[in-house]
Amino acid sequence: MNSTVIYTEEIDDLEEAAEELFAQAEQFAFCKNSLAILFTEEETEYPELYRLLSAKWDFPIIGCTAMAMLLEKEGYCNTGISVMLLSADDCSFTVGMTDELNVNNYEEQIGDTYRALLAQTDAEVKLVISYGGMLTKEEDVAGDNLVSALNAAADGVPIYGGTASDGFSFDGFRVFCNGQVTKNGQVMALVTGEIRPKFVRVNSVENMASFSYEVTQSRNNVVYRLGNGTLLDALKKEDMVVDKADVLGDYLLSPFVVTVKQGDGEFVEVARNLSVLNQETGAGSFLGVIPEGAILNIGIINRADVKKSVEQAFDTIFQQIQESEYPYRTLLCNSCCARFLALASNTSAEVEAFEGRLPEGISLMGLYAYGEYCPVKGNLSGKDYNMFHNFTFTILAL
Repeated sequence: MNSTVIYTEEIDDLEEAAEELFAQAEQFAFCKNSLAILFTEEETEYPELYRLLSAKWDFPIIGCTAMAMLLEKEGYCNTGISVMLLSADDCSFTVGMTDELNVNNYEEQIGDTYRALLAQTDAEVKLVISYGGMLTKEEDVAGDNLVSALNAAADGVPIYGGTASDGFSFDGFRVFCNGQVTKNGQVMALVTGEIRPKFVRVNSVENMASFSYEVTQSRNNVVYRLGNGTLLDALKKEDMVVDKADVLGDYLLSPFVVTVKQGDGEFVEVARNLSVLNQETGAGSFLGVIPEGAILNIGIINRADVKKSVEQAFDTIFQQIQESEYPYRTLLCNSCCARFLALASNTSAEVEAFEGRLPEGISLMGLYAYGEYCPVKGNLSGKDYNMFHNFTFTILAL
């Protein structure tokens, strides 16, 4: 599969932006089937941009808004439009998007959309690339619910992508599929053909605090009780911040690590950010589902750990690429917006992990997301489980 990444800073004059993108793509070797993945800032008038791009590109375009982008040449960019072009003779891309999702329709919408796309394919689906909105509000729909619904429809096919982001207004994010724009829709691209996707993810937790509890009462993304007491009781015991409601910023360098048992008895590990504490009930709302029976720990990180772990993630994927006979040419990556906040003013920390290190012929594009979709290997068999993540850096190699 061929790929290239093109980028423009222009967002005000979209005709000029389109021409700049077209010019950069002139030398790209388009094959029989192609797909464009597009990230842009929230102010971009996407419908007009699509009108301009589709006048010349007769292949599907999917994507979403991004607080910031990670690019192979430009590095960290918090403005502009980036596009990854994927093209192959031996692969195909089938794309679609749900209507706006809510707590009552997300399972049906995601299932129906996937099955409709699957009916259009004539080969085994090897990968689903998907982006969606952030529906979490109190106990409504967490990113886990969306990934679980898509996983059920796709019957375990690997899912990679994330949650659209914006400039922390939590209102400007959008999801794109060709000429369609939704706020809380789920876009998906089913990829068939000769691909061997590889995945790497890191949560940058090098050390754990003495905090470790079994979740004895929870609902979706809200944890009520740990062991015999409330979440608030456990945090007080550990001298953590408990005297206010909005605690996301206070726990950025203390992400929670959750060990979750799967239906077949294996365990997987995911990171979770604590967002809100309820002083009356003692419960806490997280930016992801934490099921009853899971083991909850608190990680301790510093900014150096973040950079080091991302470097190790790229070391791992570079080694896997080098050792494989398959010609990998593409890296898609996602980093969590909470990681961005934890890095404070050092916005280039994660970029430095890959800058100047990409193997020849490899293209890279990524975004800072409000949540990450990436498979995780179980603790026993090494089987991949599709999971939703917070505070995680993920990489897909194609």
